[in-house]
Amino acid sequence: MTLIQSRQNVDEVASRPANDNQTPNPTDFSVVDLISSSDDEVAAIVRRTERLALAVIIVMAIPLIFVPVVFIALRYGI
Repeated sequence: MTLIQSRQNVDEVASRPANDNQTPNPTDFSVVDLISSSDDEVAAIVRRTERLALAVIIVMAIPLIFVPVVFIALRYGI
């Protein structure tokens, strides 16, 4: 890349407005469209999320309980 090419890119970036929250066509895609509006589907998603959260907490608790027990057993030769 030559100096002239890189300078053009700098000028192009510098000419953009500071507030670029406005996209050329904001109606093309929205994350909100991905969310279901059905109460049954939302309830199912919440139930799956709660089950996953409980599973993660249980998996995290197992080493917190057993690692100190194993360490103490190895340390004192039980």
